[in-house]
Amino acid sequence: MMSRHDLAVTRPWMAEGTTVLFGAVDRLSDGDLRGPGVLPGWTRAHVIGHVARNAEALGRLAAWARTGVETPMYADRQQRATEIEASAAWPAATLRADLTATAAALDTALDALDDAAWKASVRSAQGRVIPAAEIPWMRVREVWLHAVDLDAGVGVADLPAGVVDALLDDVTGALSGRDGCPPVRLEPADRDRGWRLGPDDADPVVVAAPAADLLAWAAGRDDGARLAAGRGAGVPELPRWL
Repeated sequence: MMSRHDLAVTRPWMAEGTTVLFGAVDRLSDGDLRGPGVLPGWTRAHVIGHVARNAEALGRLAAWARTGVETPMYADRQQRATEIEASAAWPAATLRADLTATAAALDTALDALDDAAWKASVRSAQGRVIPAAEIPWMRVREVWLHAVDLDAGVGVADLPAGVVDALLDDVTGALSGRDGCPPVRLEPADRDRGWRLGPDDADPVVVAAPAADLLAWAAGRDDGARLAAGRGAGVPELPRWL
């Protein structure tokens, strides 16, 4: 299992994912930004605004790690939602420039962290206490999956294999802690390992597919209709990841 705190791995993934995201945005016309992406209830402009606001939020965590002054990602969920809605209404040129500027500012904030700061404890938006070294991984999740959510030519299968595996580690670990998560064993034909969800003391339903397809389903980017499940039934319903 890849450590989500391995900066030698996560920072290059973050840079590559940002480039892929920017490319997807560049392929969209200004009119396309007002159309729906993959996420229900959000336009592509909402996705772009969210990614930009996420960069600012992670920048606040970087400042917390560097200065020791507590600076949460968001004051509350309402702040997050309000800022995304406001950003989505901006003119297309403003939205595009904001995405670029906030990503660059986050890179600068992370570059300013020294060894001690990377080890400093901060808190995620879900309330988890984490080392600052997890911030790049949090951004990896955002840029790669939201590039998919733009529905602009990037699919989960386009993610690097290492990112797919690390996301499966992340998603299955999070879902297994949720109430009502069914027992499931993910068995990708293109990997030499599998992933387990749900309680360990129950007989799992086996779901077999390429790893990218399993991730798309587990992360809520696919309904799983194309996946093969054991016991002659369809795939079970999973809790929401994030």
